[in-house]
Amino acid sequence: MKSEKTLKPFYLDLSREERESLKNIYGEILDSGTLILGPHTEKFEGEFAKYIGTKYAVSMNTCTSVLEVLCVAAGLANKKVAVTNNTNFASVEAIIRAGAYPCLLDVDQQTLMPDPEQVIKYIKEFEIDGLMWVHIGGNIVPGFERLAQFCVESNVKLLEDCAHAHGSKVSGKMAGTFGFGGGFSFFPTKVMTTMEGGMLVTDDEEVSMIAKSMRNQGKRFAAYGGLHYDHGNSWRMSEISAAMGSIQLAKLDQMIAVRMRAAKIVESYLSSAGISYCDVSNMDQASRYKIMVLLNDNNKSIEAIKERLQLAGIVLGGGVYETPISLQPVFKGINKLGSLDVSEKLCARHICPPITSGTSEEEAHFISKKLVEVLIE
Repeated sequence: MKSEKTLKPFYLDLSREERESLKNIYGEILDSGTLILGPHTEKFEGEFAKYIGTKYAVSMNTCTSVLEVLCVAAGLANKKVAVTNNTNFASVEAIIRAGAYPCLLDVDQQTLMPDPEQVIKYIKEFEIDGLMWVHIGGNIVPGFERLAQFCVESNVKLLEDCAHAHGSKVSGKMAGTFGFGGGFSFFPTKVMTTMEGGMLVTDDEEVSMIAKSMRNQGKRFAAYGGLHYDHGNSWRMSEISAAMGSIQLAKLDQMIAVRMRAAKIVESYLSSAGISYCDVSNMDQASRYKIMVLLNDNNKSIEAIKERLQLAGIVLGGGVYETPISLQPVFKGINKLGSLDVSEKLCARHICPPITSGTSEEEAHFISKKLVEVLIE
């Protein structure tokens, strides 16, 4: 089957009916004149907290802002925070902007995330105060639950970067509920979107109040006007984005189910061909934001692989992530915990096929066949 359309890593999952509903809601929002911090924001926050299983959820303009607020609320200024070398700029920048010191962790070659047991050793050895754990691709690795428990018992602030992990679950617990707090991204390419936006989740009322104040120029309980009590920024989510978030959240499990079906098809082909990928069999549910396919030294360059698949109408998504933090110019000379050899090699040796909530089973088979064909020829 040659797809009649180009298969891309981005799909805006909104039906015609949902789009019409949004148009009506947007008209009501514009007529009301309440464009921020209104009923749609409050509704979306309540719905998201209920879905994740936390007492509080605070919407913001981006997940980057959320992660910075979490670092501030955790009191990590002038303290050491461990974070994976394989992550987005935002995870590390948030730590720095909060006045903390990021310390980079290498990754396990099977998961592209740090080994939890090794992290526990580093926390003890280097007296680490905080851990920014990133659920890469939406995957919760084996051993993470033990690491999370260790952090609680050792008073190490565990902050979960759940930018990829909407709906990801292990042992009945959602990503974002294992530590001090979690942050989700609603960027257009994510599992669900509000166009731009982020959400902080926590069970700590004080943390939620700090977040609400910081996102609104430190005004604490005042939405408009008022005095400024705390340092903060203009990090609010718009009512329009919140309304879209409610519609996306209502169908999140449905969207994840489509991703999971497609991912299962892809992984069956990869397994049959002996091609390695990051496994999620330990999880109750994985968001399947990304399937990380691990290339060996015999494979072509990523550029050549992308070109071949492009000819077949398949556009590979960006990796997570092709260039690790230690090789990003802005973070030159950053602290590291041990060697970073694995991440500095493997980040550039993986690809992510374009699986979305719009991927049909027929398209998943087509993507899988072409992917295997290109990788083993």
